[in-house]
Amino acid sequence: MSSCIHSATINQVTPSAQGCEECLEIGSPWLHLRICRACGHVGCCDQSPHRHATAHFHATRHPIIEG
Repeated sequence: MSSCIHSATINQVTPSAQGCEECLEIGSPWLHLRICRACGHVGCCDQSPHRHATAHFHATRHPIIEG
């Protein structure tokens, strides 16, 4: 059985912010946070108004996030 090709993108990362980076900049609330395991970007979940974690994926194609 082969392992997932995305497992190579999982890194030890430092969170980029104490909350959703983009929401903090615009003063918007979020529900849950997601951290990108490729680069450490912190974004908000898809139940949050702006879905910044998904936007980060579409911009970077970093495939692994952690809740």
